[in-house]
Amino acid sequence: MIQDILPKQLYNQYAEYQPREEDTVFIFQGSTTLAKQEGDTFVFPTYGQIKEHIQGAGRDALLNEDAKLHDMTGIQYKCIYLFAIDDQRFFLGQKVEKRPDVGSFKGDESDDQIHDEQVSFLDGYAFAGVNSFRRITPQHMAFAVITAYHLYGWYRDNMFCGRCGRPMEHDGHQRMMRCYECGNMVFPKICPVVIVAITDGDRIVMTKYAGGNYRNYALVAGFGEIGETIEETVHREVMEEVGLKVKNLKYYKSQPWGLSGSLLFGFFCELDGDDTIKLQEEELSVGEWMHASEMDEIQPDDVSLTREMMLKFKEEHQK
Repeated sequence: MIQDILPKQLYNQYAEYQPREEDTVFIFQGSTTLAKQEGDTFVFPTYGQIKEHIQGAGRDALLNEDAKLHDMTGIQYKCIYLFAIDDQRFFLGQKVEKRPDVGSFKGDESDDQIHDEQVSFLDGYAFAGVNSFRRITPQHMAFAVITAYHLYGWYRDNMFCGRCGRPMEHDGHQRMMRCYECGNMVFPKICPVVIVAITDGDRIVMTKYAGGNYRNYALVAGFGEIGETIEETVHREVMEEVGLKVKNLKYYKSQPWGLSGSLLFGFFCELDGDDTIKLQEEELSVGEWMHASEMDEIQPDDVSLTREMMLKFKEEHQK
């Protein structure tokens, strides 16, 4: 899966680092990120490349004393430290001016096109839909940009205090937004989501979404709600989406999924009773029982928990 980057290791503790020339800077706009396509993959700008571009353009207020502010085509950005993978550091290029970003914020439902309506300030780079970054190699870079997108969304949505409306400021010691007017403290939001493989012998329920850009087979999935356990979420989502009862829930694995700001919990479970599927059509376009021997189009991608669970079932039950 995308987070399986060993022998490399993610260090996600917040620290007050200043960017180095070689550090990667992610600049997001809506559901796009500034990137350069090289063959079948993407690369991202470094702090040194951005700094060189700005200085080459002859701008006056290029950098302040702590080398954390950039004046890019009239827009100021500050570099916020995100995390490191081994000794490679990653930063978020965040606009200094507190005004809403433009563009769509679709995350998991975003496309993988180059978005020319988002004007690039860096030669050779363009804004590409974040969904395309599933294909980035090496894999730790795909994990880095998707995780960075999760944090971008949190910073973007917490510029102002939800309690009193005043501007929020980043805490200097931990990853937290603080309102110095009313004392409100906001930490990164992580949404629990279940991925459910409903099985009956050598059969499994396969679904397809009714909307969005993802057209491949998927499993039943849904967000946890207030006041319920994650196991109760499994039962509720299965009943809502395909009208089935399940039993013998078996936890499989979890996965951080930054495109939807989520932590996924994978479960295998067994059909309990009637196998008639009653499809929630506003959510799903397809919901059907499929034998393991029929799962020919499910190919490994080394990215998603959903795909890994499908393949595990297929390998264990295919005759």
